[in-house]
Amino acid sequence: MRTRIQKISKYTPSIFQGRLDLSSARRSFSLTVEHSVEQIFLRALLGALTILACAYIYFVGSTILNVIARKEAMAEMANLTNAVSDLEREYFAVSQRLGPDDGTRLGLSPVSNTVYIHRPGNSASATLGINEI
Repeated sequence: MRTRIQKISKYTPSIFQGRLDLSSARRSFSLTVEHSVEQIFLRALLGALTILACAYIYFVGSTILNVIARKEAMAEMANLTNAVSDLEREYFAVSQRLGPDDGTRLGLSPVSNTVYIHRPGNSASATLGINEI
């Protein structure tokens, strides 16, 4: 015996109520369908974003630490400059008391054929501005 399929509705569809065929959507590229490489691209994008965020934090942190170290170095340089100037002042104070007669008493002999060397330019001069960074 043959079974007969019964109609669900007694109304017949109009010409505007056609059948929707979605089988062609699977064959073409669609943004609404999840693709197999989408998860890979998402993970790669998140990984790159994480690496860039870590690099940003590292470079900003190292810049801040370098600025702090530079300020400490400038303060130390000022302290050393003061110490050197104090030593120079003491040296000039002591050297003013010495004369040519004291040299022979200390065992020094006169120098003959004195040659002085002059190096033109500012090769030993290093000046720093107040805010270089």
